[in-house]
Amino acid sequence: MFLLQIPSPEEMMNVTDSVKLAAYHLAEEAVKNPSAFLENILEEAIHFGLKLLAALAVYIVGLWIIRRIKRSVRLIMDKRKTEQTLASFISSLVSIILTVMLVLVTVGALGINTTSIAAMLGAGAMAIGMALSGTMENFAGGLIILIFKPFKAGDFITTQGYTGTVTDVTMVSTKIVTPDNRTIVIPNGALSNGTIDNYSQKEFRRIEWKVGIEYGSDAAACIEQMVKIAESDARILTDKTIGIPEKPYAVLAELADSSVVLMLRAWIRKDDYWPVYFDINKRLYEELPKNGFSFAFPHMDVNLRGNN
Repeated sequence: MFLLQIPSPEEMMNVTDSVKLAAYHLAEEAVKNPSAFLENILEEAIHFGLKLLAALAVYIVGLWIIRRIKRSVRLIMDKRKTEQTLASFISSLVSIILTVMLVLVTVGALGINTTSIAAMLGAGAMAIGMALSGTMENFAGGLIILIFKPFKAGDFITTQGYTGTVTDVTMVSTKIVTPDNRTIVIPNGALSNGTIDNYSQKEFRRIEWKVGIEYGSDAAACIEQMVKIAESDARILTDKTIGIPEKPYAVLAELADSSVVLMLRAWIRKDDYWPVYFDINKRLYEELPKNGFSFAFPHMDVNLRGNN
């Protein structure tokens, strides 16, 4: 806590007396030796004027240098294709820091001691940082996200318990729109420290279906039929030359309590994931029974024994 100390009446009287005394000596000197007094005043004015001109020159040259540095920083970031939000922030931060330094140098050129000014600026920055600790955490998280780019606007992600499309990434928060058209604003501090599942970074995704058939069914024939269903869909990829690791295949995945679980896997382009998933689900449900494969369901066999 900072307390404002009000001077006592005695201290105020001493200051007033000192000012009066200085004014009296100045007037006395002007009366005793007017020419020397005017010469001294003129000399001090010329000296101050030279300092003022020097400070003005330093300020003008400093502004020119700052503009050149700022322009160079923007060019470098443009060449590296830096995120626009991050580029704007870095450019503004560099400009602010250099401008503060220029003001201190200019004030120093006037002969004013800048140590106390720098100390005040440091104390002010520390106080603001402590007051905005939560915001600074989000701010730092925004820097991490914009530099390392775990996602970008337009990506479909799951994070902090929400799933949706990223619409905006700022320095303190990220907005995503869920599939049911809700806008979620997530602080970047939590986002940068949490798990992010990005569905959009890779061009291809693997998709899988699990089907439970009755015990006693011909599993090999059912597997063959499932693969045919997958390969007949043009959206399912079958050519390894485009970068997918494998063609569609099916396996006997599990011997469950009430069913034999078969699993079909295939690769698709990321934008086709849900349309293909739902369409193949429908075809498996409709076509497998037509080929003599019955879906299993949980059941219990009860044997009754009578008393002989």
